[in-house]
Amino acid sequence: MRGFLFFLFSLFFFSGFAQEGMVKAEIDTTNIRIGEQFQLKISVDETQNVIIPKLRLNGLEVIDSTKVDTLKNSLIRRYILTGFDSGAFYIPQQQIFVKNRAYFTDSLLVNVATVAIDTTKVKKFPIKSIKKEPYTFDDFKIYFYILLAALAIIGFWIYWFVIRKRKEEIEAPTYRTLPPYEEAILRLSELDEKLLWQNNKVKEYYSELTEIVRGYIERELNVPALENTTDEVLEMIRDFKKSDTIQTSQDTLDKLRSLLREADLVKFAKSKPLALEIEEDRKDAQEIVSNLKPKPIIEENDELE
Repeated sequence: MRGFLFFLFSLFFFSGFAQEGMVKAEIDTTNIRIGEQFQLKISVDETQNVIIPKLRLNGLEVIDSTKVDTLKNSLIRRYILTGFDSGAFYIPQQQIFVKNRAYFTDSLLVNVATVAIDTTKVKKFPIKSIKKEPYTFDDFKIYFYILLAALAIIGFWIYWFVIRKRKEEIEAPTYRTLPPYEEAILRLSELDEKLLWQNNKVKEYYSELTEIVRGYIERELNVPALENTTDEVLEMIRDFKKSDTIQTSQDTLDKLRSLLREADLVKFAKSKPLALEIEEDRKDAQEIVSNLKPKPIIEENDELE
């Protein structure tokens, strides 16, 4: 009976000893100064099914930690700790699970001491006055917005009363209206430079050519030649000829009739005159402009003279 009890006691004793030796916590120093760092190492004599929970501390702080290292048949994890308050602090027992069984490390005592300051070697400085806060944009933004508004008003005033007025003066037309004859000759020259009929644009060429001639007649004789038909224009010219109010020849009137009717055929009947005929019509147009003029008005004083 005594032997059996001794066996049970021995079994319990060695089992407890094995449990205590399964996990271990060590620190590299027990005394530090405020802010100094020291290392805590937790070792587990097992590599399978091991859980190391988050470190629980009182008065100390974790600065950094390493991953779990495997060394032979053990797991090791290291922590870098420090303290910012003076005093004695315990690292409490840490609960570690090995194969779903809880094991506890020993608690460890760490003394955190203040740093002694030798006041005899510290340089003394005079008491400084209260330092004012630096200026920020918010302190001046109201003045900034007022300045922007003032600049906008001044800019608008300058544009409206100076620049715009000067621009209008510059853009004011400075050309003079050409007399009917000079305008017609100029437009005929510009028509020649376009090379319309040479590029198979005969219809456009005759439209512009007769428009020049009609425009000359309208301005020179003060009749709506641009709005009337060919027959109406020819009728007005015959009336002027009968009333002896224009200065021209019958040959010029015949050329005018021929030019206008040829243009109507090209525009409405899709007639295609030859190049020689087109050049002849161009000469006739200039001759019409040169020879079709109103008779000058002779005043009574001029007749008496």
